Amino acid sequence: MTQVRPYGGVEARERIAQRRNRLLEAGLELLCGTDDAGELTVRAICRQAGLSARYFYESFTDKDELVAAVFDWVIADIATTTQAAVSAARPKAQSRAGMANIVRTIAGDPRIGRLLFSSHLANAVLARKRVEAGALMATLSGQQAIESLGVRDNDRVKATAHFVVGGVVQTISAWLAGDVDLEPDQLVDQLAATLDALADPVLYVQPIE
Repeated sequence: MTQVRPYGGVEARERIAQRRNRLLEAGLELLCGTDDAGELTVRAICRQAGLSARYFYESFTDKDELVAAVFDWVIADIATTTQAAVSAARPKAQSRAGMANIVRTIAGDPRIGRLLFSSHLANAVLARKRVEAGALMATLSGQQAIESLGVRDNDRVKATAHFVVGGVVQTISAWLAGDVDLEPDQLVDQLAATLDALADPVLYVQPIE
């Protein structure tokens, strides 16, 4: 079997990973670099990444697969850092820690905010990925409520979990659009206070019929 030799001291697998990351970064920039992003094409992605088309098809079958990968890449990173921030905080400060990490991340890189929350992006793949991510986040939010509040899984938990995810998404979308005029820290305080108000176990107890 033919072996691929290292090039410039970098193994083939690592070179492929580096090229893939360049393509992901290019996709994020072209999709979300501005509110008026143009048409996304393989040629434009390759030009932005400084790579030839053959390297694009080394990692992706088409541009839709790249768009999905860009979303997964960004959401995985923000989920990891948010979970770390929550785990490191005291129980009563966890809501603020989680919201602070999300707001700080999208404030630091507007492209991430546009990718996850902007209503101006009409890409069909992004729309589908947002729905999938929302359902997953609602499930995780419900599980966290069950564990932290010591309540049983029921439809009240599920309803509140969907309310939390949808409410946070809508609020951040409005903030990014300028409809909510708060400083980042003020937004974090408001979101955290709202989430803390929902941390009453009584809200999740199913009545006895």
